[in-house]
Amino acid sequence: MTEIIGANILNIANQDYDPQGASVTLLVCEEHFDNTGGKPQNDPLEPEHILAHLDKSHIAVHTYPEYHPDGGVCTFRADIDVSTCGKISPLNALNYLIGSFDTDIMTIDYRVRGFTREITGRKIFNDHKFSSIQNYIDRSIINKYQMIDVNVYQENIYHTKCKVKKFNLDNYLFGFTKRDIHPGEAREITRRLQKEMNEIFHGINIT
Repeated sequence: MTEIIGANILNIANQDYDPQGASVTLLVCEEHFDNTGGKPQNDPLEPEHILAHLDKSHIAVHTYPEYHPDGGVCTFRADIDVSTCGKISPLNALNYLIGSFDTDIMTIDYRVRGFTREITGRKIFNDHKFSSIQNYIDRSIINKYQMIDVNVYQENIYHTKCKVKKFNLDNYLFGFTKRDIHPGEAREITRRLQKEMNEIFHGINIT
């Protein structure tokens, strides 16, 4: 499959379970390898990857710093994938994760895959009684963000998009503050930053 999609394998983790079952995780990348078959050439914006293979599945973190000189805005994206089974739930870690990153834009997806089976043989397709990911987020955090839910209840798919409400230009400047620049330049930087945030939040390019 990795050959078909054009990916390179960085690492393979596998675990067998008793009396039966197994899980395998592949960490892949799309960088080009050099002619000697060595590691990918270093890229100053090369993503970082962290993967933890758990006895209850896995946690993966991928970071993507991005910059284009035409816009003059740097963005830093972190993708966190938590896959679990059994009674534990990644939803319980939401407040910790949100508080740790203090991000401006968040896209949170939660999906219940497959089913579990009771001792009587009855299948359970969703053992969480809730209507939204927001049910697991503290009110103090909810008050900080504009939130939109897009849920498909029949498929046990939950999706929440979040954008921070309060905008302070000084939080986005490095080495100087808005008092150090001309008010016209401050307004232009604000316009570019808010345009960038709105495009990420709505998932479209705004002309």
